[in-house]
Amino acid sequence: MDTLDGRVDIARALLSAGITPADLELSPDLAAAPEGPALAADLGIVFPDGLAPVPRPLGVEPSPDAALPRADVVVITWTVAEQDALADVFTPGFGRQRWYRYTRRFEEHYRPLIRGGAPSLAARPPRLGSYFPVKLGDLDVLCVKSELHLNQDGLKTGEGTATLPVRDFFEQIIEEVRPRVIATIGTSGSVFADFPLGDVVVTRAAKFRCQKEFRNEDFNGRTFRSDWTLPLGRIDDAQKLMRGFADRLTEPPLGPPSTRFPFVGPLLEPPDNDPAVRIEQDARDMPEFHPILTTDYFEYGTSTNGLEHEGAAVEMGDAALGLACADLAAAGSDHVPDWVVVRNMSDPQINGELPTREFRLNPQTMWAVSYYESYGYWTSVCGALTTWGLLAGLSEAGIDDA
Repeated sequence: MDTLDGRVDIARALLSAGITPADLELSPDLAAAPEGPALAADLGIVFPDGLAPVPRPLGVEPSPDAALPRADVVVITWTVAEQDALADVFTPGFGRQRWYRYTRRFEEHYRPLIRGGAPSLAARPPRLGSYFPVKLGDLDVLCVKSELHLNQDGLKTGEGTATLPVRDFFEQIIEEVRPRVIATIGTSGSVFADFPLGDVVVTRAAKFRCQKEFRNEDFNGRTFRSDWTLPLGRIDDAQKLMRGFADRLTEPPLGPPSTRFPFVGPLLEPPDNDPAVRIEQDARDMPEFHPILTTDYFEYGTSTNGLEHEGAAVEMGDAALGLACADLAAAGSDHVPDWVVVRNMSDPQINGELPTREFRLNPQTMWAVSYYESYGYWTSVCGALTTWGLLAGLSEAGIDDA
């Protein structure tokens, strides 16, 4: 049967998917890794002149406990599939196992806030994430993969309350990197029927929609927003690049799963997916500041649950960035960055007429998970390209003028 506890387990399985023993090592033997020494795919992307992301490996490999380098922009992502896509777009030739490990303050600050079994504890030694510097036009960009996750880390502090170490991680990133902008990017569940597989939502707002470990926190139900004016000058270019991978988003023809169903006729053919960027600014594709919905369990949009009226898509973490920035502002910080959420539709809106709780097989959850597992990487390529479009536009507009 489908339960919230079961949805938390699903989330953990998806977050852990694709992790290899080399990913858990502090200094993996890249030559011995089964993926080979480059550990990155060549997607053959042809960027406009002067706007291709250029990896900038550091001259001396930094200590894992060293502070993060300064940058104009931080791009942070969460899963292996998302990191692979970000690396293939932003750090070509430098796959995820070549990114620098980051453990700063883990033992003294973060470990007491993290429950057993959390993904960050699986690494040797435990770590907060990994990172790699990039040059994009005039911008210094720091790509980050987090090992902290909103719905996987918290220690219970009360009924419906828990620690939230990923909020502290955001604040630490801001303190060390001093970015002008932070983008949190990755997979999500579509809530709009007309935002299909591969589409990407861009929003400057995020809302907590928690029903489990954070349901009684003061921040639950709150919406946070960034009043940044999005630099959209290169979004059309990004969309053209995304559509070069439309064939990777092809869905199979479908029919009943068993011959016991009285079905006669050819399989149903799906329409083609033509990935598009969906933006809330000026109410272009949805209401202005329509928020991403951050849940503390694996959630998905259906044709009957009405989530499209609440937000732009569903995921598990972005509102913690809005909360961290709000906390910094309330504390009088001298540096509070603008921020944006870029989320690719890794599972489309699910048919809400499919039965759920009355059978052992829940086809709604089954389809949502199957879509995510099958299309997470290629939809994340679309998300990384959308992020490129925003940053390319920012570079051309000027970091201080945008």
